[in-house]
Amino acid sequence: MQNIVAILNRAKKAKKMTLKQLAEQSGLTQGTVNKIMSGELKSIKPDKLARLAQALDVSPTSLQQAAEQPSSKEFVGMVKIACISPELKVASCAYNVEQIVKSVREAAQKGVEIAVLPELCITGYSCGDLFFQNALRTAAVNGLKRLCEELSDVNVLVAVGLPLPDEQGRLYNVAAVLYRGRVLGVIPKKHLPNYNEFMEKRFFCSYEGDNTTVKLFGEDVPFGNRLVFVNDAHREVRFGVEVCEDVWVANSPSIGHTAAGANAVFNLSASNETVLKASYRKKMIEIQSAKCGVIYAYCSSGPSESTSNTVFSAHNIICENGELLAESQPFAEGYAEACADFDFVENERARLDRSDAPQGYTFVHYSQKLKGEARIYSPTPFVPQDKAELAQTCERALTILAYGLKKRIEHVGASKLVIGISGGSDSTLALMVCVRALKLLSRPATDVLAITMPCFGTGKRSLNNAIALAQAVGATLRQVNISAAVTQHLKDIDHDFSPDTTFENAQARERTQVLMDVANACNGLVVGTGDMSEAALGWSTFNGDQMSMYAAIASVPKTLVKAMLLHCAQNSSAELKRVLQDIANAPVSPELLPTDDNGNVTQLTENVVGPYELHDYFLFMLVRKGFSPSKVYRMACRSFEKYSPETIMGCLKLFVKRFFSQQFKRSCTPDSVRLGSVDLGKYALRMPSDADCAEWLTELSNIQQVTKCECD
Repeated sequence: MQNIVAILNRAKKAKKMTLKQLAEQSGLTQGTVNKIMSGELKSIKPDKLARLAQALDVSPTSLQQAAEQPSSKEFVGMVKIACISPELKVASCAYNVEQIVKSVREAAQKGVEIAVLPELCITGYSCGDLFFQNALRTAAVNGLKRLCEELSDVNVLVAVGLPLPDEQGRLYNVAAVLYRGRVLGVIPKKHLPNYNEFMEKRFFCSYEGDNTTVKLFGEDVPFGNRLVFVNDAHREVRFGVEVCEDVWVANSPSIGHTAAGANAVFNLSASNETVLKASYRKKMIEIQSAKCGVIYAYCSSGPSESTSNTVFSAHNIICENGELLAESQPFAEGYAEACADFDFVENERARLDRSDAPQGYTFVHYSQKLKGEARIYSPTPFVPQDKAELAQTCERALTILAYGLKKRIEHVGASKLVIGISGGSDSTLALMVCVRALKLLSRPATDVLAITMPCFGTGKRSLNNAIALAQAVGATLRQVNISAAVTQHLKDIDHDFSPDTTFENAQARERTQVLMDVANACNGLVVGTGDMSEAALGWSTFNGDQMSMYAAIASVPKTLVKAMLLHCAQNSSAELKRVLQDIANAPVSPELLPTDDNGNVTQLTENVVGPYELHDYFLFMLVRKGFSPSKVYRMACRSFEKYSPETIMGCLKLFVKRFFSQQFKRSCTPDSVRLGSVDLGKYALRMPSDADCAEWLTELSNIQQVTKCECD
């Protein structure tokens, strides 16, 4: 079915038709067309399919062939979670159940597969002494049964709150986890507040005992606050549940849940609203998510609760390892939805020490087949999309790099900073860092010895920019033409001057020799100009530009290099601004092959290895997120509209090959400071130089090529 929908969507896009236009052309209602084109329907009636095919000029044969092909869409570790605060009537269980069913079904239509609802939402949290009434307690249990019945056909796991008495008559404030008509487990609240207007200890018992069972609707259901739920269909989906106050205390159950293996925690809450409490609440959930290294979904009661003493705002929050994914603002819609990446959190959890896993946990198994919802990751994971955040990121990065270099200058007592400038983006950024570091030391920019070393492939534009740049920042400029030295060297080794690897690398190594010898002569420190993207691809000459005395920008990916240069340009003089902008927007080239007759560069790096924005994306997803190559491919197809799946696959395979084969260069790189969450320095990435990438490439070779529509 997904393949058929993909063909229809491609045809719709090619014809540039809206859903309304397609509905008019096919004679179907817009609602029906929307359900079909969104892939919501499990099957499409033949007559409706024929109408759509005719309206889109799609042949029935192609649809038949598509129906016979297996779908390429698969579960990639992401689950769409919703926190829902439905409209309630205090103490009206029948009405509340209707609203819960309605809300969950609406969420299911949006692709939600896990729904978290507020604390005691079957009855309402603010029932007060009505909790002593048997009528309300009985109605709550009956409401839970009705929820199971009404949602038995919905593929959504639901966590819902209610008051539940045990066989001895003790009343607990619990969260019940439901799926496909069954109660999987019941989690009683552990920490009951007794300081607010609701005085929970007046109505409920706290539960801190061993896990046991409770009889519900003819079944023995696991009961306790040390339960971890495991989805056997997708084992990376494991979660625990806690109720409101339990997260506010130092020994919150979520800490135990995650230590026992859960990578998500769902909190059913009824947090009343006061001035400034929302910001405190948000910080707390972000911190708890980061501290436990989990997905944390927090759902709170809404304004329909009783206002006798206070109000509730339906402030719902979903975080992933400390990052805010979704939030419903207080007193707004009361609905927060996000695609949470269990795969990423699972990879993060692998870094944690689990030797102190707690005892006494019960693992509740269920099997929920998940569809493979996927959010679209930013195509520039190293470069924030928000302008203010980008400016802050660039400024902070420049400060970190400058302070790192400052310390090294002080430690070795360097009189000069020696740097090779080519007029390219990397050496330009390294030069800007040098000037900043010297400024921190109250030393002049003239202590930077900027050396430009033109040779066979040096273009006019880059050479002119290198000279103008050094002059604009006030560095000491020196030109050393290495053409004669490289020519003599090639003659000495009997090279025929063909433009091969030896021809290129001889220039790079000669430049490094010049820099090192000049540094020796002036008590200087050679500052490296290689970036992290080049290190990932091994796009450097071993013992050439790969080597320096301090790698100033080794932790900066290529996409961020450009952003940082443009940031520097904003606060520079007119001439420096012009040069920085021109350098930032120039094509990337090592300039090692001869120029054309007009002095223009003929060697463009991205024509050989592919776009750096793709490689930076792969670097982030493989190293930081720890995703499998197949998942990186599928995510990239969603993130990049301008590249075809074939281009993405080709670049990804090349990245994997080079990332593994070029590790030997990274294993012996100079010192550098860590800038972000991805670092390829020899102390950060502990990867053997002889590791084989066969498993990664085999996985890529085995996956079916996808289309844009199938990724969406």
